[in-house]
Amino acid sequence: MNPTIPATATEGPIGTMSAETNAARLRIEHVGKSFTRGGNTIEVLRDVDLEIRSGEFVALVGASGCGKTTLLRMVDGLIDYDRGQIQLSGRTIDGPGPDRGFVFQSDCLLPWRSVRDNVAFGLKVRGVKKSEAHSRAAALIERVGLAGFESHFPHELSGGMRQRVNLARALAIDPEVLLMDEPFAALDAQTRELMQRELLRIWSADKKTVMFVTHQIDEAVYLADRVVVMTSRPGRIGEIVEVDLPRPRSLDIKRTPQFVGYVDRIWHRIEHEVEASME
Repeated sequence: MNPTIPATATEGPIGTMSAETNAARLRIEHVGKSFTRGGNTIEVLRDVDLEIRSGEFVALVGASGCGKTTLLRMVDGLIDYDRGQIQLSGRTIDGPGPDRGFVFQSDCLLPWRSVRDNVAFGLKVRGVKKSEAHSRAAALIERVGLAGFESHFPHELSGGMRQRVNLARALAIDPEVLLMDEPFAALDAQTRELMQRELLRIWSADKKTVMFVTHQIDEAVYLADRVVVMTSRPGRIGEIVEVDLPRPRSLDIKRTPQFVGYVDRIWHRIEHEVEASME
């Protein structure tokens, strides 16, 4: 028998929230997206509704092909949406902007630049003076635990260290929302867990609004305030599970019955979606 999940888990799209206490930072309303390939149209997302509050950490999970990454890229403005509306702090998103920072699965670091220059790159592109850019980069390098590696180049760093640089670079522009697309997928299991813990430590410092895509259910439960479970294609919001686990969270929490209960519930929901899509 699975441990009991608290009654805070909810079915379907999120309900109305108090404007005074839970003002939405990111609002996704009735969003849909289709792609045409070789004359065939594939509907990837249908009528997606989601609100993410300021400072909230939200994880998206679901079967492969359900549109998680597509949704994330639409929020970043990298992909246009066909229907609906996406707003950030009341502004309609119609392209990329400095109010959003994107962390890709691949670290995408510039190999000829040092750690300091990689982190400062976005600031320099925006016209920030070199001295100020390096000063801000130094503070972020220390925050992500890489003090002393400022002059190292990407090939001299481990995978986990490169992803820390990647995260620091995204944070350097001080975005309102941090968008993360399976940033730890390429890491080994032990490094991945340590990076999850480090991400929570970094996030707790300024509570950026985070939208995090992952295939790992335990990762989603460990990191998030809410886990959004998407249906099989065309992707919709199937269930939103509020994770009622205390913060700060140590890795030991993954072995508790309550944590396992959340993972089992979400896994069974995704399993049902996959089975239904194969019928």
